[in-house]
Amino acid sequence: MESAERGPQAPATDATAALLAGLVSRGVRHLVVSPGSRSQALALVAAELERAGLVRLHVRIDERVAGFTALGIARETGVPAAVICTSGTAVANLLPAALEAHHSGIPLLLVTADRPPELRGVGANQTTRQPGLFHSATRFEADLPVPEVVDPDATTPQTDDFDAIAATALAASVGEGARAAGPVHLNVPVREPLAGAVPAWLLERATRSAPADEATGIDASGALYQGGGGIGTADVAPESDAVFVLDPGPRTIVVAGADAGPAAEELAHLGGLPLVAEIVSGARFGRHVVHAYRALLREAHLGGRVERVVVFGHPTLSREVALLLGRDDVDVIAVRGPGEPVNLNGQTRAVDAVRAGEASDREWLGEWMRASRAAAVDLSPPAPDADGLSSAVPHERLGAINAEVAVMRAPVDRAALVDAVWRATWPHDRLVFGSSRLVRVADELLAGKRVAVHANRGLAGIDGTIATATGVALASQGEDRPGVTRLILGDLAFLHDVGALLLPPEEHEPRLQVVVGNDGGGTIFDGLEVAGVAGVDAMERVQYTPQNARLEHLALAFGWEYRRVTTRVALDQALTSAVAGRQLIEVPLAR
Repeated sequence: MESAERGPQAPATDATAALLAGLVSRGVRHLVVSPGSRSQALALVAAELERAGLVRLHVRIDERVAGFTALGIARETGVPAAVICTSGTAVANLLPAALEAHHSGIPLLLVTADRPPELRGVGANQTTRQPGLFHSATRFEADLPVPEVVDPDATTPQTDDFDAIAATALAASVGEGARAAGPVHLNVPVREPLAGAVPAWLLERATRSAPADEATGIDASGALYQGGGGIGTADVAPESDAVFVLDPGPRTIVVAGADAGPAAEELAHLGGLPLVAEIVSGARFGRHVVHAYRALLREAHLGGRVERVVVFGHPTLSREVALLLGRDDVDVIAVRGPGEPVNLNGQTRAVDAVRAGEASDREWLGEWMRASRAAAVDLSPPAPDADGLSSAVPHERLGAINAEVAVMRAPVDRAALVDAVWRATWPHDRLVFGSSRLVRVADELLAGKRVAVHANRGLAGIDGTIATATGVALASQGEDRPGVTRLILGDLAFLHDVGALLLPPEEHEPRLQVVVGNDGGGTIFDGLEVAGVAGVDAMERVQYTPQNARLEHLALAFGWEYRRVTTRVALDQALTSAVAGRQLIEVPLAR
């Protein structure tokens, strides 16, 4: 009948159809596939789900790019994407994304094809021991049973078993039964035939409603909800205080690290507290944001007098904050978030939430706000001299014109670059920071503004930055939503992920601006200890890792629009012009 008309079926395809249908029926909407032979059944099922309009499919030839694309999608949506790859080194290439997801608390589903158990450890081609490869990072992992039977009508125990595995994996990925969301690894060993016809029941299974009593963490629309009773085999949540009430007395500040979100600003606002918010926190806005916080934390009458800190997110961008959180004379209250818990002083108290007390220390807040205003930096270009430009006195008019020309021709430095990108970004946009010198400049100088910010600060590596931004763009612009995703990063982080520039011609092209501050190497090391001990030649050779890549040629090869800008005026124009697809904006910077 229908299954016969589709061609011969295979156990591998029927089982993986049950697995992927189980994920899709419970809300997974993005599948990222890296092609391979052993994973062909998974890939063909994914293609059929895309054809039916049930998922968005993203094909990437590089598994590391695939992993970080899925990470970016989950960063934006809070819902895991499933990454599908073949066996062998393909699986190992997912490790950087898995580690970042683990440390940042980002849900991620790793679905890896494998040889059957009898071929492991006997020298079989493209075979290694994949089970346990991600053990230290996963919330749940399973080496699935080898599919054995064809299931023409979805009635065998095999189909139910693979569907149940999907439910367990999804619940664990979004953090049920564990301290936080994170990666899940499903290893799928299959025997030949490696693929058959996609079963006729696939779409019916993929669109059915999950059982009402089943806690999977997301509903069928993909929205996160609070479930219970899920299974996570790693990183089980320790006990913590439910709600901590800030009693008056101790001099308190709020610190917002990566992924803190607006809750940090809300507490600072309601509690009348100074807010130290990293640029990647999503909390750098509001009346209580402290400008130039690094310098103020070094001041004895401000940072030196702090007695209590409430921490949201994962602070990573300044030594001053790390030193403060490591002090044994400071009471540190860490609010549980998506990432790794903060406990730099060995005595930090973890809580689920913090509520502001009835009274605040107005004098303490006033000291911080006055110092903040005095330390704030105005990075905007000087306004034109309107009187001079309209003057009838020749030398006054000429002087105003020359001043205006000088502003237009002024080269872009790092401060002007981060300021221009920050000013061009609005709430309907997305801003992604790479781990480079530029994010530290932005953190030190930029004023408060409520925009959606992403950054991979779980491990603060340069891996997968372009891929992550692409995932953020694809997820945030779905269903014709407006906005541009901007990624700002250094040249080495850009070159490290250059493979992510490749996009299949038939896939949707996101509105994405990748802004590269190109100083020809890793000048971030100028501010680290190595600069004081390394010789000039060694510093140049193994720390700066200088490069002279022609970025415009890379853009052309991968089908990106390219612009090279050297002045603030040109940069502002590039950032605020209409964006229809992918743009690479190169900004040369002095070493």
